[in-house]
Amino acid sequence: MATLNLNRYPVILTFLLIFGCFLIGMPKSSAAAESIKWYRYDIGIDLAAAQKKKILVYFYTQWCPYCKKMDREVFSDPAVISFLNENFISIKVDMDKQKKLAVAFNVRGVPANWFLSDKGEKIGNIPGYVRTDMFMKLLKYVHSDGYKE
Repeated sequence: MATLNLNRYPVILTFLLIFGCFLIGMPKSSAAAESIKWYRYDIGIDLAAAQKKKILVYFYTQWCPYCKKMDREVFSDPAVISFLNENFISIKVDMDKQKKLAVAFNVRGVPANWFLSDKGEKIGNIPGYVRTDMFMKLLKYVHSDGYKE
């Protein structure tokens, strides 16, 4: 039985040791790895009141192509993710499973985005697919209380 003499491979071992330490020391959270923190409606409403944050309520369905496009293009954008997680409580509502909630918000089609105050009062809504750049402008407008003027 042959034994491996590690002293014969010092350069390779040094490289592997340094590379391993580099990988261990890398930060694990990057914008690409983050995602929006979505909450159930009841939990999100309570959390918004406690944290004094406005609320985004996103109505969607599993079968909706524009909902999938919102998920893929808008809700995966690092700037949108960061802004929502920092400044809003985000609530995701499947309209097929929570029909009463969709009726309460008068949602007739998806996707639909409602903005609420930290007390759960309706601020306004934007129906349909919204491009990332326009969505960011809406988020900043609502967050800054621009709608009050």
